[in-house]
Amino acid sequence: MKRILSIAAATALTASFAFAGSSTMDFAQKYEKECQGCHGPIHQGGVGSDLRPKALKKKNREFLAETILNGRDNTAMPAWSSTFSKDDATGMIDWLTDWKNTVELTLSFDEVHKSWTKLADRDALAKKYPKAADVKDVKDITFATERDASLVDFIDSTTGKVLSRHKAGFAVHVTVTNKHDPRYAYSISRSGKLTMFDIAAPGQPALASVQVGQESRGLAVSPNGKYILAGNYNPGGAVLCDAHTLEPLKVYDTSRVIDPDGQIGPSRVAGIADTPYGPYFAMALKDGGHTYIIDYSKEGFPIVGDIPNIGKILHDCFLNENEGEDFGRYFMIASQGSDVMGIVDFKTKQLAAKVHTGPKSKPHPGQGSSWFNKKMGKQLNATNSMNFGSVVIWESPSWKIVKKVETAGGGLFVGTGEDTPWIWSDCVLGKPDKYNEVHLINKETLETDRIIKVGKTKGQLIDAKTKKVLQEWDATQHEKVAVNEKAFGKEKILPMPDHLGKAVKDPVQPRLLHAEPANHGKWTMISEWTTGRIGIYESETGKFVKYIENLTTPTFTYSVEHRQHIPGA
Repeated sequence: MKRILSIAAATALTASFAFAGSSTMDFAQKYEKECQGCHGPIHQGGVGSDLRPKALKKKNREFLAETILNGRDNTAMPAWSSTFSKDDATGMIDWLTDWKNTVELTLSFDEVHKSWTKLADRDALAKKYPKAADVKDVKDITFATERDASLVDFIDSTTGKVLSRHKAGFAVHVTVTNKHDPRYAYSISRSGKLTMFDIAAPGQPALASVQVGQESRGLAVSPNGKYILAGNYNPGGAVLCDAHTLEPLKVYDTSRVIDPDGQIGPSRVAGIADTPYGPYFAMALKDGGHTYIIDYSKEGFPIVGDIPNIGKILHDCFLNENEGEDFGRYFMIASQGSDVMGIVDFKTKQLAAKVHTGPKSKPHPGQGSSWFNKKMGKQLNATNSMNFGSVVIWESPSWKIVKKVETAGGGLFVGTGEDTPWIWSDCVLGKPDKYNEVHLINKETLETDRIIKVGKTKGQLIDAKTKKVLQEWDATQHEKVAVNEKAFGKEKILPMPDHLGKAVKDPVQPRLLHAEPANHGKWTMISEWTTGRIGIYESETGKFVKYIENLTTPTFTYSVEHRQHIPGA
C-alpha cells in the first residue's frame, strides 16, 4: 500500500509539472524577500541549501516541489503551501534552474558614502536632553525588531510599554548599543540600511542612516564608542563607520577570497564582534571560512589577523566571559557546514580549537551563552543546534564538550543572564507541535528544569521532570489594530495602538524564539513570531508576567542594561 501511495503521489506531482506555467508569481522578488536570507543572494546556500543551477540539476524535481510546498522537518525550511500553489512551486524551480548570476557586486566606498544621510542634530539633542526623556535611564530600554513590518521598537523594559516604532529597512536583523555612551543605538536591516538612534531624546529619533549594501547582517560597536562595523551579504564585505555620525570611513571588500575548497569567489560577512580584550573587531567570512581581525587603533584600520580553515558556512558568534584577563579573549564562531564552533584567539590571532558539535548539528548560538559553573569550577559555553533539539555545552579554555542536552526540536537561540538560574533554549525550528516551547536548562546541573509551552489559547509553565503544571495563563490571541504611519522629523514612525483587537477566531500555533533578559534581570522576554507579541517571564522562576501585543513577526530583542555586561554583544 505504501508503494502504491508513493507512486500515486509522484504521479500527481508529475502531472502538476505538465501543467506548470500558469503561475503569476514574481519569482525574483519572492526569492529576494523570503528565500535569500537562508539561501544567499547568489543562491550559494548557507542556513539553507545551495540552489544554484548546477546543484539543482542533480536533484529530483518532484522532490524539490514537495519541499517548497511542505517544508523540511528540523530545518529552517518552512512549508509554503499557504502562499504557493503547485504551479508557483514548479515555476520557482524552473526559475531557479535557469537562473544566471546578475547580483554579484563589489563593495564601493564611494557608493556607500553617497548614501550617508543626516536626519537630526545629534549635538543639539544631547544638549537639550542630557538625561533620558521617556524613561528613568536609557539602560531601562529594550530594543525589539518587527521583521516583516521593517520596524525597530523601543520598549521601557521596566513596564513593558512600547515607547516608539521606527521604519528602519526591510527585515531589521540586529540592534546594538554604544556601551561607551549607551544613549546611542544602531540597527541593521537585511536590506542593507544602517540607522543610528538617540534613545535619550523623546520618541527615540533617528539621527543618521547609511546604505551599507543590498543585504546585511552583523553589527558591532567598539568599546571606546568611536567606531561601528556592519557586515554585508551582498556586496560581500564590511563597512566601518564613525559611531557618532555614521560617516563611512572604510570598506573591506570580500568579493574575491579563497574558500575552504581552494576556490576563489565572493564571500558574505556573517558574525561580527567587538571585544574588550583589545582594539579589535572580528569579522567572519561566511563562504571563505576565514575570520579577519581589524585593529581600529591603527591608522587605516588594517586587518592584522587572518585566521583560515575554520570551517564551511560561518554564521553566528559570541565571546567567552571568563573572568580576569581572558574576559572576551575568544571569538567563538559557528561553522554550519562543518558542524563545529571555531575558537579564535584574539591574543595569538590564531585558531585555538574546534569544538565539534555533532554530525549534521549545524550550530546556531544566536547571542550564545557563557557562564561560570560553580559546581564544576569552570567557565561553560553553549550553542543551540538547528537540525535537531540539542544544546551543546563546552568548557573553556580546554574546549572540551561536557554535555549535550536534548530539547524538543532544532533551535536558533540560547541565552542566559546573571539573574536567572537557567539558559533558555528555543525550539523554533522543530515541528509545529514543539516549536511553541522554550526549555530552561539549569546552569549548575545541566539538566532541563522547566519548560515554557504556549498553546493556541493557554500557556503553561511545566516541571520538566514531574510534568506538573506549575502555572497556567490565558494566551488568547488578538487581531492586530491597524495604525497609520506619521511623520517624525525626517523619518516615518508607526504609532503603537492603545487597545487590543478582537479575539482571533482561528488562532495559530505560537512559535517562540529568542529569550532575552531585561528589567535589570527581573524579566526575560520571549518573542512569538506567529502571534505578533512578546511574552514577559520572571527570570528567576520562569513564571509568565504579561504580553506586549500588536506586533508583527517580532524576533530579535536587545536589553541595553543586560548587554552592557556581555563582551561583544
